Amino acid sequence: MEITLEQLAVLTQGTILQGDPQLVLKGFAGLRESGAEDLSFFANERYINDLRRTKAGAVLVAAGFSELPDGIAAIACASASAAFAEVVKRFTPPPRAMRPGVHPAAVVHPGAKLNPERVCIGPCAVIEEGVVIGDGTEIGPGCVIGEGARIGRDCLLHAHVTIYRHCVLGDRVRLHSGVVIGADGFGYEFQAGAHQKIDQVGIVQIDNDVEIGANTTVDRARFGRTWIGEGCKIDNQVQIAHNCVLGRHVIVVAQAGIAGSTRIGDYCIIAAQAGVAGHLDVAPQVTVTAQAGVTRDIKEKGAYSGTPAQPTKVYQKQQVHVRNLPELSERLRRLEQGSAGGEW
Repeated sequence: MEITLEQLAVLTQGTILQGDPQLVLKGFAGLRESGAEDLSFFANERYINDLRRTKAGAVLVAAGFSELPDGIAAIACASASAAFAEVVKRFTPPPRAMRPGVHPAAVVHPGAKLNPERVCIGPCAVIEEGVVIGDGTEIGPGCVIGEGARIGRDCLLHAHVTIYRHCVLGDRVRLHSGVVIGADGFGYEFQAGAHQKIDQVGIVQIDNDVEIGANTTVDRARFGRTWIGEGCKIDNQVQIAHNCVLGRHVIVVAQAGIAGSTRIGDYCIIAAQAGVAGHLDVAPQVTVTAQAGVTRDIKEKGAYSGTPAQPTKVYQKQQVHVRNLPELSERLRRLEQGSAGGEW
């Protein structure tokens, strides 16, 4: 990378706020790590002290931001984070291109349908009978694709992904290492003094442009389908249970769990370590904050916190009262002592 501040402003569709337009930048880094020839960005108020101390040559900031340290070049952009990502994308090597072919150590059933000149099957991958794989898809080392599963075009399955039988993936689905799609849902009936397994005969359907992080599990339906809608982004170590339905463009963050038969509306965010109980409906455009517990339907969009989850503003007011409890308890104790002494 070698680009002037003026050229950078054109690339990011931004405006130079301060600094020499001919300043040359040769790299990019975070605010703390940047040097005099590096570009960085500021997009979160939590890092204001890092901005004040940064050694970066130039910083991308949001339009309207005015607390710029002296001596640092700055460009205002519609979104500093998105603009920085675009710069990084422009000046880093492109991702490794898919190399078509079936590795000699892969096991591909003759009844599988794929074009070996247009897909990549890595070493020790297993492709069972009746599997259909679309052109442009890469199956990484050690993956197992179960009987009758269907995988769309231009998908990427990193190493050791498991797709159970008859599950369906759309186009441009990206699954990271350790993802398991279609394991049995957790279903038992207590009979004759023991937990008897309920057959799980449904599938998982994952629509186009979904990305799922490492070691996340999506269980197959008891019947019908567990359904992950178009554009969903699911983090590492998430559990999605049988017969759940996630709408379009839902985000689920690390270590969250969604119990069986729950429906999550379009554009929801389920934050880290949040839990959603089973057989619930969550309206579109709901944000469930970190470590919240949803125990009943949410019918209105907005942010929800706490356990049981409630509107975040209500929860925050309650937390203020909780923090004041020691002082209130002490005041009550003094009042009770005064009453006992006849001073009330």
